[in-house]
Amino acid sequence: MKRILSLACVAALAFVPTAQAEWKPSGPITLNIGFKAGGGTDTQARLIGEALAAKKGWKFIFKNVAGKGGGNLARTLKGGPKDGLTIGMAVTETFTYTPLISKKIGYSDEDFDFVISTAPTQMGVVVRSDSGMKNMEDLAKKAKAGPVKFAIMSPRLGDAAYLIQQKLGVKFNQIKVKGGRGVLNGLMAKDVDIGFIAGIHVKGVKAGDLVNLASAEEGRLGMSPDVPTLRELGIPYAFGATFVVFVPKGTDQAAQDGIAAAFAEILSDKSTKASKFVNRAFGPPPLKTGKALADQVKQELADNKKILATIN
Repeated sequence: MKRILSLACVAALAFVPTAQAEWKPSGPITLNIGFKAGGGTDTQARLIGEALAAKKGWKFIFKNVAGKGGGNLARTLKGGPKDGLTIGMAVTETFTYTPLISKKIGYSDEDFDFVISTAPTQMGVVVRSDSGMKNMEDLAKKAKAGPVKFAIMSPRLGDAAYLIQQKLGVKFNQIKVKGGRGVLNGLMAKDVDIGFIAGIHVKGVKAGDLVNLASAEEGRLGMSPDVPTLRELGIPYAFGATFVVFVPKGTDQAAQDGIAAAFAEILSDKSTKASKFVNRAFGPPPLKTGKALADQVKQELADNKKILATIN
């Protein structure tokens, strides 16, 4: 087992130049979290920080800067310290969609360096199992028979719901909620009929309480491998996001590489609480760094521009 874990760590660290991986913080790292306490981003950040504190002696100060889908945090970190002691954690949508719809948001993707991706979102189009809906055809029938309340936790997912209704030839009543937990609570309380949820519904799906009608990711969901993606259903876009660690543009490269290596080491070790949480809730961590991650952000930004052009 020790040999297997060792090889996994080596594979993860291959993303980062080994000479740079020896970087050590000169003081406590303030890990700013773009969403409220208790969510997926917050939980990942704190578990990874706790693991690094135990393994490497790094000290972390956790700070939640919630609001505008991570936008408040991004605006706060723009132009910030570049020594690696001030880092943020949000999702790619924070940089690839929010600036497109908020002219006064005060930042763009060009203001940051993206250090490492920690998890996908496993975004699904979700209903209760007792709703009688098992696929998108059932959703279309239900919407044609009467009002369907579609829970939306971000403007981008509101656009996704709009594209779905256009494809199905129906109309939904969009209900704005706070985060995936708000969608999940709404479904379980029967206040809404359907919604997008990212990862936190895995347990409900496995228990048979919830059903994914479609995957909003590029690929099918690990929890529902037989369920098609929205792309497969004729909607030519994916609406998942990726959790990322980011820093102010121009942050010392040795610091970026050291942080990436440390995060990858923790998430590649399946014995850590952080790795167990990410794999259970979101699937295998992608651990992209450098140009690969920067290219992903640019591609998502380009896709979102196309989505908005289609909507408008």
